[in-house]
Amino acid sequence: MGVQESVQKPLDRLAEALGAEMEAVNALIRARMTSEHAPRIPEVTAHLIEAGGKRLRPMLTLAAARMLDYAGPYHIHLAATVEFIHTATLLHDDVVDESRQRRGRPTANLLWDNKSSVLVGDYLFARSFQLMVEPGNLRTLEILSNAAATIAEGEVLQLTAAQDLRTDEAIYLKVVRGKTAALFSAATEVGGVIAGAPADQVQALFDYGDALGIAFQIVDDLLDYGGATETIGKNVGDDFRERKLTLPVIKAVAKATPEERAFWSRTIEAGDQRDGDLEHALSLLACHGAMEAARADALRWSATARSSLAKLPSHPIRDMLSDLADFVVSRVA
Repeated sequence: MGVQESVQKPLDRLAEALGAEMEAVNALIRARMTSEHAPRIPEVTAHLIEAGGKRLRPMLTLAAARMLDYAGPYHIHLAATVEFIHTATLLHDDVVDESRQRRGRPTANLLWDNKSSVLVGDYLFARSFQLMVEPGNLRTLEILSNAAATIAEGEVLQLTAAQDLRTDEAIYLKVVRGKTAALFSAATEVGGVIAGAPADQVQALFDYGDALGIAFQIVDDLLDYGGATETIGKNVGDDFRERKLTLPVIKAVAKATPEERAFWSRTIEAGDQRDGDLEHALSLLACHGAMEAARADALRWSATARSSLAKLPSHPIRDMLSDLADFVVSRVA
């Protein structure tokens, strides 16, 4: 079995187990991303939603609800809400980051323009709030609306922290919990809430999603400096070119000599990047063991995610979620 095949298996098993429900989610997404008066909305939305993403976040909502024997229809609405929030943030992120590639395809802001990406993202946020109201559950509405606010807060924090060499790992964790883990934990938590699970199980689902999201983002940061373009769906070194202080760089800066710190200040803080700088950055990450240290952090968060599942009932889905925590970090293990 090849590495890529073994990596794909846990997520594929989960997708297969939830296949019928995911079809319902996809049908609801297609129905709600339409617009009678603005055809550009479904054009832009379809470009991103139909780009072959694994739908990991909505799958987490379905998995939590299934594991806790939920029999109603509204986990479908909540899962679609999660995907709309995620898609809206991607459209906005690509404008902020001036990205040119997403999931191996040109970004919407490149194919259309920044105005279209921002406004369609706004439309999807509005649609997500319409969807999250429909189950009539105040607690799930509170969780998802709080997550939307937390995501925006995390993105704004990143604006100020990402190019400041004073940013440490504690601030990095706040950014990651905002921009990435908040939607993972909301996705799992609302699945438990809609199923009427007891408070300790809902908390366990939140803890699982939080740890999984943090591990996921650390791995994404690592792959930016060590993955293949076709694997990560963006260009290697994009975070460096976009002057983002991600975890490997933060660890290298913490051990930097004055000369090395001057390099990071020039390339990240001042944005003065020259030929060969990416290669030099990679050599500094290697010199200080930054990649290995970040990888160890990802593995610890993955283990935290797995241990959180112990409070949940024995179920084949629970085993798949445990395997998923391993899958997330297997790309850099």
